[in-house]
Amino acid sequence: MAKTVLGVIGGSGVYEFPGLENERWERVESPWGEPSDELHFGELPLSGGRRLEMVFLPRHGRGHPHSPTSINYRANIDAMKRAGVTDIVSVSAVGSLKEELPPGTFVIVDQFIDRTFQREKSFFGEGCVAHVSMAQPVCPRLGDHLEAACKANDIPVSRGGSYLVMEGPQFSTLAESELYRSWGCSVIGMTNMPEAKLAREAEIPYATVAMVTDYDCWHPHHDDVDVSVVIQVLSGNADKSRDMLRSFAESFGPEREPSPIDEALEAAIITAPDKIDPALLKKLDAVAGRVLG
Repeated sequence: MAKTVLGVIGGSGVYEFPGLENERWERVESPWGEPSDELHFGELPLSGGRRLEMVFLPRHGRGHPHSPTSINYRANIDAMKRAGVTDIVSVSAVGSLKEELPPGTFVIVDQFIDRTFQREKSFFGEGCVAHVSMAQPVCPRLGDHLEAACKANDIPVSRGGSYLVMEGPQFSTLAESELYRSWGCSVIGMTNMPEAKLAREAEIPYATVAMVTDYDCWHPHHDDVDVSVVIQVLSGNADKSRDMLRSFAESFGPEREPSPIDEALEAAIITAPDKIDPALLKKLDAVAGRVLG
């Protein structure tokens, strides 16, 4: 068993995590640029005198200055890795693409479809090439605990489904929404890619709680997506998410079993050692230091 350091990335409406002890906000430097905000370090008291180390990051920054496209996802994940985070839970606002997933439902997704096109999606590239598997992008162990935590707090929850990640910042056209529904997607949002891909490259188990704020514009009996309505639902979802995360922390605990994801880079790097770019190697010290030395 090893120590758990739980990383939580808060999406729209979730800009802080109250209740941490010995807490501090601290800027973590990253060679990939500026993270969305300072990281909020602290300890969450658990039953039996246990304590869980946590690191919280508001994905859009406090006050929401960053759009889904302008977020520096590489810096965010790199900063989490440098902070010692062992597991990441993403809390994200989404629109529903299914009648049976009304606003207020939390969806523990297990798949993503990446439709973004303006973002840096990998720590690797020219000078050091790596290919990680994304067949199963979500850690099932995290998903199990998240589902149980939702049920413990009487939060409507659905396990499984695909999250369609669009570029934004505009919402979908009706034709796009209907296309994504025809693909069988459950929810739509703008932020979990490339976040999930980068977490896998950093060998950090990752899971998403997709909090439904609205039906996407496909729904014939609901108004088109409206930010003011979304914000109203966001507020209620944010409070529920904090209760859910406390229950999750209680069951997940301060110690963890090893995960196969902890060694995701083991056979991923294809570039010969003598061909690796020294400048890129230096930037990869946190993300891939375990395998690159």
